[in-house]
Amino acid sequence: MPKISVIIPAYNCAKTIKETIQSVLNQSFTDFELLVINDGSTDSTLDIVSEIENCRIKIFSYTNAGGNVSRNRGINHAIGEFISFLDADDIWTPDKLARQLQALQENLTSKVAYSWTDYIDENGKFVYSGTHISHQGYVYEQLLVKNFLENGSNPLICKDALHHCGGFDESLVAGQDWDMWLRLAREFNFVAVPEVQILYRISANSLSCNLARQEKACLQVLNKAYSTSPESLQHLKAYSFANLYKYLTWKALQNPLNRQKGLAGALFLWKYVKNDSSRLQSISLTLILFFKIVVILMLPSALSTALLASMKIQAKKFKNA
Repeated sequence: MPKISVIIPAYNCAKTIKETIQSVLNQSFTDFELLVINDGSTDSTLDIVSEIENCRIKIFSYTNAGGNVSRNRGINHAIGEFISFLDADDIWTPDKLARQLQALQENLTSKVAYSWTDYIDENGKFVYSGTHISHQGYVYEQLLVKNFLENGSNPLICKDALHHCGGFDESLVAGQDWDMWLRLAREFNFVAVPEVQILYRISANSLSCNLARQEKACLQVLNKAYSTSPESLQHLKAYSFANLYKYLTWKALQNPLNRQKGLAGALFLWKYVKNDSSRLQSISLTLILFFKIVVILMLPSALSTALLASMKIQAKKFKNA
């Protein structure tokens, strides 16, 4: 019986699935099964996966039902003591499973191990660093305020803990990973591996780029969590909303830039400040975000992109001078 079950939900991911699977097969820890849940792909995803010869790979094909259902199907098929999920366009570093499993074995009261994330573009090139936050033990309060795990390709989880929490909420169209981590954090301790081990791919077509849908789903996640949280944590709700809108503002101001995203960024920035007026004390950040929004709204897309990129380069040179 394998120690770890790795679950990859796969839907029309022919461009990236081979590299994603290879990052699993390259793991220094080798006692795992790799479950690819083909979610009704209509491109060559299934053919590509089927051509990879490795006895640890198991393929299960279903009609399209969405990522949450695919993850839960994977959980039902998994026979490992621990489970880790990997989106079909993300990449792990070779020591990801080994270091997270070691962390859990050295911290027996913890049921979830997580690492740091960096972000790459569609060509696999580094874009920017993640938050690189390390909270240990009972992290529910910190996770309410900010999803410091950042994505669904991150943690290694004891399977019994996942079964206890009931799997992923299939009603959510986004934010399902944050919802799952919150439910785990209410019941179990977390342990951090302070190393970058997840490379999260940013794509113009990715679910996380649909800002309106992401806003709605994340608000649903937070309201759901706070509805069952103790009174002593209710004062954090506005702070949680502020951090959410800070994140959405930054997402709106990422390339490719256009007027629609500029308008969304302006609305998110207003909600960011509205939910926590103390943010006005960090006036420099607010002004930077406001300036970027004005540039995006006033100039053509190509010109605003070039101008902001040039200013970013000059700021780095000034900082390093």
